[in-house]
Amino acid sequence: MKKIIVFVLLASIVISCGTPKTVIQSKKVIKGYWSLDQITYSEPGTFDVTLLNDASRDCFIGSKWRFIPNNNTGTYTITDTHCVPIGDRNFNFTIQQTDANTGLYDFLLKPTDARQRSADDSGFRLQLAQLTETTMRWEQTVSVEGKPFIIYMNFNKINE
Repeated sequence: MKKIIVFVLLASIVISCGTPKTVIQSKKVIKGYWSLDQITYSEPGTFDVTLLNDASRDCFIGSKWRFIPNNNTGTYTITDTHCVPIGDRNFNFTIQQTDANTGLYDFLLKPTDARQRSADDSGFRLQLAQLTETTMRWEQTVSVEGKPFIIYMNFNKINE
């Protein structure tokens, strides 16, 4: 009888600490190919922004993204020939629910090499502000002159 009680307690702890259902559903929706079609800012003007410590805003516009949720990996491809270097970049990602009431998520993205190893173990925290079957929006808040500055990245799902 003690073994059954211990098993039930352990099972309930594992279930209560498991991945929230909304995160599991988000991983199903995000699976596949996306195009980063629009990048805007919370403030008007022209800004020299380097995204993900990789390339300029203009290089990211039109980039193609692939998300593979069963192993939390993906790639994005810079295709603009004016950007150096063009080609694939690898990353690991994690979706974490931040507020059960609002349904908002943190999206953690860590650049890696082709073997999924990070050179410096650094990553980027973005807010997954919207996710539907066909659109996704990330928001990244940075500080400019001590004030919050938000970068909005809008994706559309594509068939590949």
